[in-house]
Amino acid sequence: MSTTISNPTSQPSTPAIEKQTTVGNYFVSNYPPFSFWKGEYLGQFTEAIEKAPKSGNPLGIYLHIPFCRKRCHFCYFRVYTDKDSAAIRSYIDAALDELRIYAAKPCIGGRKPKFVYFGGGTPSYLSVDQLRLLTDGMKALLPWDEAEEVTFECEPGTLTDHKLKALREIGVTRLSLGVENFNDHILEVNGRAHLSKEIARAYAYAREVGFPQINIDLIAGMVEETESNWRENVRKTIEMSPDSVTIYQMEIPYNTTIYQQMKAEGKLVAPVADWETKRQWVAYAFSELEKCGYTVSSAYTAVKDKKKTQFIYRDRLWAGADLLSLGVASFGHVNGVHYQNHHDFDPYIAKLRQGELPAHRALTPTSDERLIREFVLQLKLGSVSISYFNEKFSTNLLSRFAVPLQTLENWGFLTVSGDVISINRDGLLQIDRLLHEFFLHEHKNARYA
Repeated sequence: MSTTISNPTSQPSTPAIEKQTTVGNYFVSNYPPFSFWKGEYLGQFTEAIEKAPKSGNPLGIYLHIPFCRKRCHFCYFRVYTDKDSAAIRSYIDAALDELRIYAAKPCIGGRKPKFVYFGGGTPSYLSVDQLRLLTDGMKALLPWDEAEEVTFECEPGTLTDHKLKALREIGVTRLSLGVENFNDHILEVNGRAHLSKEIARAYAYAREVGFPQINIDLIAGMVEETESNWRENVRKTIEMSPDSVTIYQMEIPYNTTIYQQMKAEGKLVAPVADWETKRQWVAYAFSELEKCGYTVSSAYTAVKDKKKTQFIYRDRLWAGADLLSLGVASFGHVNGVHYQNHHDFDPYIAKLRQGELPAHRALTPTSDERLIREFVLQLKLGSVSISYFNEKFSTNLLSRFAVPLQTLENWGFLTVSGDVISINRDGLLQIDRLLHEFFLHEHKNARYA
């Protein structure tokens, strides 16, 4: 039986129409927005790591590897294409020093990581020797023998059979291939380093090695992408039959080369597909994948076997797990405090050479902000349990979010039935813009980064 949310104020019957792709961050990855994290709050972070962890809260590790062969035109992460082997070695040493400092802190409390994630940049840019040096050092400080998942992001052109074997021996359980598109022209015009033949070769090698889960990343709406090209991408993905597929809709944050070109030319609209087109393309992909037995498990993912294929990193993080984030510009969460590291290479290295943690800014969310964070992130899964939030946050969820819940229900995206709040497919396809309805007033129009 559906439930009507009580006592909402009057809301418009349709959402504001979003057409062209303009500059700005669209994807919601955390809350409150990063622009509210400040250097003056670092004392809160320092206090947090000196406290014992909350009983039962899992621990994860994220390591940012900022090295790439090329910088993609749409990339907004902190990456470097000019570092030699000596600089890479200094970075590995710094990351291990960072983990060593954390490992001795009370916030670890004897815990071992339940999940480990290598993101970038291009983690697979590292050589086999560099990878072994890094991961052996990490395991010596915080053993991985209780890790449920070890994820490793890869650029297909950096993979060889030798490197893939090493990654499996290291303990990687989920290999994520940044395919993005199968068309060489689209890859080149968007600044990707790999070409289509490298995708096929890397995927074949990975299957031979026997990774428990292979994920393929796609991006809908890249520069010069067409509907026929997108349909071909979907066809080739289904033909490859990966364990999971992650699909993102192209956005243009401020620190991308596409934006720099837009700015130089005085343009406000990005040279990529509009939002309606991107949503239609993702809807098509999900529909075709479902015909082949896949299950849509979030706003961005489809999995071949829901019982075997999980996203431990995502699910634990969205449920409030502690995350030790290592490396330049990475952001984590420890004992209820958000933090982010220095966003430049040299200051990051310098801090650790001085024996200090490289945290750059921090924020302690209020209890209400923690509730909002978990709620909006878990809504991306398509459904949430009301009783879970009521019990965890000692709140009445339907009362706390009466207005935004009614708003999304009026717009035709959301239903409440029994203990479950559900978002339909149309809502999932635009979930990141809908989530702002749940933000506190001061955060709704803030620059996200």
